[in-house]
Amino acid sequence: MDTNSAEKNRRIAQWLLLCCALVFVMVVLGGVTRLTGSGLSMVDWRPITGFLPPMTDEAWQKTFEMYQATPEFQKVNSQMDVHDFKGIFWLEFLHRLLGRTIGIVFLVPFLFFVWQGHIRRNEWLKYGTMFVLGGMQGVLGWYMVKSGLVDDPHVSQYRLTAHLIAAFMIYAYMFWVALSLLFPPSGDKAHPWYGKILALTSLITLTVVSGGFVAGLKAGKVYNTFPMMGEYWVPPGLMALEPWWKNLFDNIATVQFDHRLLAITTFTLIVIFWLRIPKGDLPERARKGVNALLHTGILQVALGIATLLLVVPIPLAAAHQGVAMILFTVALFLTHSLRRL
Repeated sequence: MDTNSAEKNRRIAQWLLLCCALVFVMVVLGGVTRLTGSGLSMVDWRPITGFLPPMTDEAWQKTFEMYQATPEFQKVNSQMDVHDFKGIFWLEFLHRLLGRTIGIVFLVPFLFFVWQGHIRRNEWLKYGTMFVLGGMQGVLGWYMVKSGLVDDPHVSQYRLTAHLIAAFMIYAYMFWVALSLLFPPSGDKAHPWYGKILALTSLITLTVVSGGFVAGLKAGKVYNTFPMMGEYWVPPGLMALEPWWKNLFDNIATVQFDHRLLAITTFTLIVIFWLRIPKGDLPERARKGVNALLHTGILQVALGIATLLLVVPIPLAAAHQGVAMILFTVALFLTHSLRRL
């Protein structure tokens, strides 16, 4: 690859990594919004004009009156006045505003790179898909919020988890393309351990998905002991619902048990992977990735246990969600580094 092409690729990769960083902040901010009970404070969705908050006392009062008609106000926050309402409104507003900002940060440089010829016509679909997926994520976010604006003032754990998975997948897509631009393959042969890190990355993803159901059901606020769940290694009632598969997604005890089991299994395999992979046979960036995987895994397990024992304090829970994304990132980085040698 000539120097000019490498420089173009580097600039495009930097832009994509900036978008990834913003998506990371978006995920963490979304977690804080959920943890503070702010996610249902905005009861309408205006994709084009919704970038401005209420600007006058009259506008605030009107917005508050819309919130007063929701089940969350009537069943949970009926003691709130307009001043209290502002406290939950701003987090949800910032979350949506950041989503719009990501769209602009993606679209404007994309059009510039197309105009400059840095992104060729045969690549438009790849980058255009990223933009479309981002827009669909906004629609999915509103679909999630709508589930909490009916009888039960809680969003569906299914829709919340789908929203989380979509964010991770959009992030992974942009991150993978950026890595491919920064580290173009020097061969077409995968490292012998590529399949194992791919399987481990899939397990990390599955653990994140199970964490989405824990968050959606607030399952972290029961059985706040470790390693046992109360007095049990395997708590009773894990298969209490019919049909049996509903326990995996609707039974609070089962959802927490599954997340614990997946997390410990994932961490154990990370340690085994670190111990057994032949580090002397790895590219330098892969060796760094292997060490980062272990260190991040240790941090994530520690945060998860602390979050559980302290009954889900907001700073720890938000950090746990953020480090989950970092662990996912490290696994993707390592997978990419072993894919083609």
